[in-house]
Amino acid sequence: MKIKSLFLIGLIILVFSSCSVEKDYLVKIETRHGDMYALLFDETPKHKSNFIELAENGRFDSTQFHRVIENFMVQGGDVFGKENLPREEWYTVPAEINPKYIHGKGMIAAARMGNNVNPERASSGSQFYIVQGKVYTKPELVTDMRLLGEKFNQFIGLESNKELREKYYRLYEARELDSMNQIMLGAKASLENFYNINLEKKMTPQQIETYTSEGGTPHLDNEYTVFGKIIKGLDVMETIAKEKTGAQDKPLEPVYMKVSVSQMNKKKITKEFGYTYE
Repeated sequence: MKIKSLFLIGLIILVFSSCSVEKDYLVKIETRHGDMYALLFDETPKHKSNFIELAENGRFDSTQFHRVIENFMVQGGDVFGKENLPREEWYTVPAEINPKYIHGKGMIAAARMGNNVNPERASSGSQFYIVQGKVYTKPELVTDMRLLGEKFNQFIGLESNKELREKYYRLYEARELDSMNQIMLGAKASLENFYNINLEKKMTPQQIETYTSEGGTPHLDNEYTVFGKIIKGLDVMETIAKEKTGAQDKPLEPVYMKVSVSQMNKKKITKEFGYTYE
């Protein structure tokens, strides 16, 4: 019995000691606006290993955040374009879309070609984006805004709704988009009754909590592979998002990046960055 107890104690010590030295890859993205630090998810192993390999080989260095849309995302990492590789060498990474990882602010996801040419939703072998997005109210989050807009436009086309139509057009001319949305949401119940339709959009408790607090881009969920998260330097991403842009949303003044990875004890990551592992 004593030997068995000693064995059990030894096993517990071994488990705890192995956890204390468990390491993870810490990503550092350096820009002229400052540095961002990120972790990549074990649940997306192909994307994680691909990103680490590119970073370790210095292939991300001198690529740009070449597509910047404020309140949406900043996209970069065009390794293949920087290296002038022929199109046939622009490899993809199989999709690893996990409902657990949604497009909250600061999440890192893989860019990809559209569904019309890429129904498998395979990711670009190098390009990624960091989510900025916006904070939503619960009513607009759980409403199918596309269908709402479609039915609302039909509704205000009726002569009986002339007053509502004129009010909406005044807001449209003033480009008061938030007020326009509020008018449409205010008419939601009337539209559902009039057209006998349901304008609700199913959202999980996680999505509702995330998008009504920190914000993000919910319409991208389950369409793109989210494979990492910025754990420090979100202010850098937001500064990049404010860059003045030209054609194709490219910053007028280039925002280059240098990407490196290092292994760090998970306990140290938690202590230094406040990130809690599940």
